[in-house]
Amino acid sequence: MLANFKEHITSTMPFLMGKRLLLACSGGVDSVVLAHLCANIELNFAMAHCNFNLRGEESDGDETFVLDLASKLDVEVYVGRFETEAFAKEQGLSVQMAARELRYQWFDELLETKGYDYVLTAHHADDSLETFLINLSRGTGIDGLSGIPEVNGKVIRPLLPFSQNEVLEYANSEGVDWREDSSNASTKYLRNKIRHEIVPSLKELHPAFLQNFLNTQKHLEQTNDLASLYLNELRSKLFREWEGEIKISIAELKKLHPLDAHLYGLLKDFGFTEWEDVKNLLTATSGKKVMSKSHILLKDRDHLILSKIKNRVNVNHLVYLTEGTPDLPVQLKIEEVKTLDKQGENVIFLDKEKLNFPLVLRKRKNGDYFYPFGMEGKKKLSKFFKDEKIDQISKDKQWLLCSNNEIVWVVGKRADERFRVEESTQQIVKITQVK
Repeated sequence: MLANFKEHITSTMPFLMGKRLLLACSGGVDSVVLAHLCANIELNFAMAHCNFNLRGEESDGDETFVLDLASKLDVEVYVGRFETEAFAKEQGLSVQMAARELRYQWFDELLETKGYDYVLTAHHADDSLETFLINLSRGTGIDGLSGIPEVNGKVIRPLLPFSQNEVLEYANSEGVDWREDSSNASTKYLRNKIRHEIVPSLKELHPAFLQNFLNTQKHLEQTNDLASLYLNELRSKLFREWEGEIKISIAELKKLHPLDAHLYGLLKDFGFTEWEDVKNLLTATSGKKVMSKSHILLKDRDHLILSKIKNRVNVNHLVYLTEGTPDLPVQLKIEEVKTLDKQGENVIFLDKEKLNFPLVLRKRKNGDYFYPFGMEGKKKLSKFFKDEKIDQISKDKQWLLCSNNEIVWVVGKRADERFRVEESTQQIVKITQVK
């Protein structure tokens, strides 16, 4: 296996040579064998061990074992200790997902603070098969059937072409010691059930089952690459940047066949999972939306508008405004002037005595109304937006400048008649929206 591993690294991962590598080592056979292989071909690596404090003395024993292994291999070692169960409860995660999140967060910190280039993990071909079966059982697209990627950003998996049996044979032939994780024997976890009950049965079907799976997976990866090229080209035609959002023509989407597959391919990277709801947006009324953890997809007349949630401001968010306040969500210049100049969408003049300072910038709320400048009587803000043909995204973005919660200015759109400058006005305030 050593010769094959060296050939694999030099032919497919030559970028690892000469780099500073961080090898994730649990103490189990896979990561211990990876450490020995990397040492034998003289890669420049240190080890990182996570103690999740889930198995008491057994976890502490794993930590001691990894420290001893690092000493034998003469490499640096880092140990991260985590209160995993407390973190899982706090974040509302399963213990397994919490451990994964803690592990990779810590790896990222080590890469950044210690100057390492890549993290090496010991996933092998059997792990990839298990992941394939898990994704298959849950329902997934072709990307979920492509298994574990060998290279995923800074995470590298150099053992993926090798089977669990090859790893074990190397460990036994070379007299490599390792630690057994007692939780790996439990079939209460889905992965372990697949590992111990399903995969052995599949391998009995054909002696070359695992190799055939790897060949099939390679074909799936290549097909996925071709689909990605097509979808990227399609996105460049259909997705239009618009005020920091993405605007997509519904009419153009409806021309795509099969529609379901195209919607999935075009939008899956934005975190959506409720695909029937996404499809229904095409025929829904304006204002309907579907949300993922990171994005909102909104129906607005003849378009879908895709926006990042983190760029959207809470409707109830208040920003108090006083003269000279920096870093406002809307840049406003407030000054006292002697005479009126030209008033427009971005410039208003107000009677200072009619205002109560500090003014407030806020977003719209139900029941808002104002007295549009140049008109008689009040008007609901919702009616004003409708008459001005303002779309849903722009409504959500719209800032209102208020005095005692009364709208002074629909910023950049229309001032309120109640605060206008009159002949009796003694002090004039000029407010300019600085673009």
